[in-house]
Amino acid sequence: MPIPVRDEPPSSPQVMNAFYRRLFPYRPFFLWLNQDQVPSKLFTHREFAFTLAGDVYLRYNSFHTSDEFKKELVRLNPSRFEIGPQYSARPRDRKTLAAGALQPQRRELVFDIDMTDYDEIRTCCTDKKICKRCWGYIAAAVKVLDHALRETFGFRHLLWVYSGRRGIHCWISDQSALDLNDDQRKSLVTFLEVIKGGKEQAKKVNVRGNKDEAELHPALTDALENLKMSFVKLVLHDQDCFGTERGWEALLAILPQDRELIGGLRRDWQSDPTRSSVEKWGDLQQAVASLKKGNQLLFRKFERAMQDVILQYTYPRIDAEVSKHRNHLLKAPFCVHPGTGRVCVPVNPDLVDDFDPETVPTVGDLLNELDKAAAEGGEGGSQRRAEEYDQTSLKPYVEMFEKHVAAVLRDSRGAKRAVKQESMDF
Repeated sequence: MPIPVRDEPPSSPQVMNAFYRRLFPYRPFFLWLNQDQVPSKLFTHREFAFTLAGDVYLRYNSFHTSDEFKKELVRLNPSRFEIGPQYSARPRDRKTLAAGALQPQRRELVFDIDMTDYDEIRTCCTDKKICKRCWGYIAAAVKVLDHALRETFGFRHLLWVYSGRRGIHCWISDQSALDLNDDQRKSLVTFLEVIKGGKEQAKKVNVRGNKDEAELHPALTDALENLKMSFVKLVLHDQDCFGTERGWEALLAILPQDRELIGGLRRDWQSDPTRSSVEKWGDLQQAVASLKKGNQLLFRKFERAMQDVILQYTYPRIDAEVSKHRNHLLKAPFCVHPGTGRVCVPVNPDLVDDFDPETVPTVGDLLNELDKAAAEGGEGGSQRRAEEYDQTSLKPYVEMFEKHVAAVLRDSRGAKRAVKQESMDF
């Protein structure tokens, strides 16, 4: 029977209940968290937190099986839910435990990048809005962070998930990531974190310590090379970040405060405010190049400062606190964003430039697709597929997820075989 969802808000109880009953990919979701076919502590001792109607927040839920999880999800019908760590005991039993006995043990390494942190440098949208153009900042961040996590740290199982509105999350399921303690996570994030400081702080990149002449770390040099093209395409051409006086003054504030050079650029730009960001960046390059013969020290200072500008405008703006602690809760993949109705779907990092958040299916779209499929093919019988999401535009995202999960399971089985063999040899 068709479900009348067209006039319902995205997070209405009726719409959400239909989504949890008919479309949520329970089996691959369970395998992803559990890393085994049989329930293990990675699932049974895992915390789930549910947001219910009226902003009721239920923490420390845990489940024995995937079926039990599904029944409770359908019964509670949350507007969203979040995933925490594997604890030392089942979170649901916490009231029977001694004080301090419930401790986080294992958890995926996670990252959160939110477009809100780019509001001061994007020119196309503000606040909660996002479009294909400003998605370019997220795309640049994903490419840099994905490369660093794989090449510098050797992680393999990275799942990138659109947050449903204006950001993206990364879940790393490698055994080495799961086993990181909080201090190790903090050290890793500190290494990756480059952009620091609030809106009132002009220069947010300090990667050379107290020595302006210091060279970049090789990993940052690598990132910088990859970001130069994004800077030209996104910051100079598309966003035109230095087109307005506010924009060019923000640029000048980051640079070494040489009165002659900075004053000359400011006068030129004020006399011709129509000059584009591309032209202004060219003006800066030309002015800095003129220093090369007469003042090598100042030339090198400006040269490095321009590298810092590229990093400040394109390097990933990580929410570091999300990544540092195992007990931090993060919204689950395939949740529905209550504000937009869009599903939190996986994103292929190799195709992140092509991703358009405005084309991600909403829960209403998906339920209407199910109704259309039922009307065209009839309900039940040979026309009915194993999973209803196969009949909707959610299918390719679930297939991407299943491919990721299969790789995680292969490595998990290999790790268990290695441990078993070690014990036998011993």
